[in-house]
Amino acid sequence: MSLLTAGVALCAICLLLVLIAEHRGASLGVKIAKPLASTGFLLAALGAGAMDSAYGQAIFAALVLSWFGDVFLMFRGSKPCFKAGIAAFLLGHVGFIVAFIVGGVAPLWSAGAILPVIAVALLVLRWLRPHVSDDMKGAVLAYVGVISVMVIAAAGTPAAGQPIARFIGACAFFCSDLAVARERFVASSYLNRLWGLPLYYAAQLTLALTI
Repeated sequence: MSLLTAGVALCAICLLLVLIAEHRGASLGVKIAKPLASTGFLLAALGAGAMDSAYGQAIFAALVLSWFGDVFLMFRGSKPCFKAGIAAFLLGHVGFIVAFIVGGVAPLWSAGAILPVIAVALLVLRWLRPHVSDDMKGAVLAYVGVISVMVIAAAGTPAAGQPIARFIGACAFFCSDLAVARERFVASSYLNRLWGLPLYYAAQLTLALTI
């Protein structure tokens, strides 16, 4: 079995274990299985040749930061950990932006995505605003801004001859974060994890496999 295949398998199996543990309220199970699931997308990236190109190295750095974000976000009752998770993912999105630019972006296509993406981001911020405490508003605004820039950058990659999977992965990541936002700020529910986690890991694997 190749490292890439092993990474995808580890991610898929441990994701299933995370969902089962979440459903049963087994926090220890989540704390064991979730880092393993995230390790899966790191192994998949390495198996895809992450260290062989500047694009791959930038993607891998972004995935490593996402791994730390996943670990911090497991501690739902801790606001410092939640903020650390936001910071790790924010830096991870910066890494993805760098990767997309290094890999090739068609500026006009990215420019054409600015208004639609900003419109969606403003709707998200309007949805979250009544539910976010004052001390978190700056962090949430910065995060939504950076992930929006990531999607805008990704929108210019297909026209530059890059795989459309880069754009699909970025959009899936953005959508999966809506589940995180709803869970943390609006309404805690297993349903948030049931659709948000598979979409998140699918996004990460998709981006890893674009290497």
